[in-house]
Amino acid sequence: MKAKVGLKGEIEVIVRDKHGKIKHRIKKRNIITNVGKAQVAGLINGIVTTPFTYIAIGSGTTAPSETDTALEAEIARKAGSTSRETTNVTNDTAVVEATFSSADGLTGTSNVSEAGLFDASTGGNMLARQTFTTITINWDAGDTLTVTWKITVS
Repeated sequence: MKAKVGLKGEIEVIVRDKHGKIKHRIKKRNIITNVGKAQVAGLINGIVTTPFTYIAIGSGTTAPSETDTALEAEIARKAGSTSRETTNVTNDTAVVEATFSSADGLTGTSNVSEAGLFDASTGGNMLARQTFTTITINWDAGDTLTVTWKITVS
C-alpha cells in the first residue's frame, strides 16, 4: 500500500468595521508554490529551519501560479500567530493568522486583492498565494483585515 502525502491550503479573509461587524468574508483554496514545496522538504530534514509565519497582503490581480515567488504588489506584511488543528489526523493542519489595521501604520484606503504566506518579514520564500475579489479597506475608519491560512498535510 502506497501512502501519498500532499499539502492543501485554504485562506480566509475577513474585513471588520470599527465595531467588529463583518463587512467582507472570502474563503477559498490557494496555490502551494514550487519554492514552498522545496522549503517544506527542507523543513522535514532540517536543512531549512525557518517556518512560514508571515502573512503579506497586496493589490495584485494576476492569477496565482505554482511558480510565484512574491506578491505582485505587496502593501504590508506581518508575523502571524500560529497553531495547529485537526482536520483528518491529530494536528495535521498548520494555522497562521494575522490581523492588519491602522496600528500597523496603514492609513487611508487600500484595495486588497492578494495574500501570501512567507518565511521572512521581508523577501523570503513564499509557501502559498491567492488572489480574490478586490476589497476596499478604509484603515482610518477603523477597518481591520484578518487573514487566516490553513495548510493541511494529507
